[in-house]
Amino acid sequence: MPPLQVGDRVPDVTLQAHDGSTVRLADMVGRRPLVLFFYPKDDTPICTKEACAFRDSYETFSAAGAEVIGISSDSAASHRAFAARHKLPFLLASDPDGSLRKAFGVPKTLGLFPGRVTYVVDRDGIIRLVFSAQLASQDHVTKALAAVSAIDGATPAP
Repeated sequence: MPPLQVGDRVPDVTLQAHDGSTVRLADMVGRRPLVLFFYPKDDTPICTKEACAFRDSYETFSAAGAEVIGISSDSAASHRAFAARHKLPFLLASDPDGSLRKAFGVPKTLGLFPGRVTYVVDRDGIIRLVFSAQLASQDHVTKALAAVSAIDGATPAP
């Protein structure tokens, strides 16, 4: 599947969250902006840094009305431990078969490693930001915050 781009509609996928809940993205659209960040693996240095950066900015995302969800191929048990260990206040979704990555068209890095891509989706279900950078964990948060802020101004983030 080709990668999703700014202006595309978010796919109607269902997420299995680490807290046992099932989340359908279509049910969230219309209520609040969504920040979906795909990352390679729990408890690896850059992924931990990225998740903690989202944690540290979570109040700012919440104040802007946005919901943050992290997605990797790790199991719900791994996500529960990762979230508890790092006090992550947002949902982590499991994608063990790669179907979510496929639905979004998240590419592999060097053809081997799961890519690190962040999407910001507005209340209408339109993707307003696609940011891909394997090593720039903090930039994912900075770009997502800017995109969420731009949503109410009706200007897509760069």
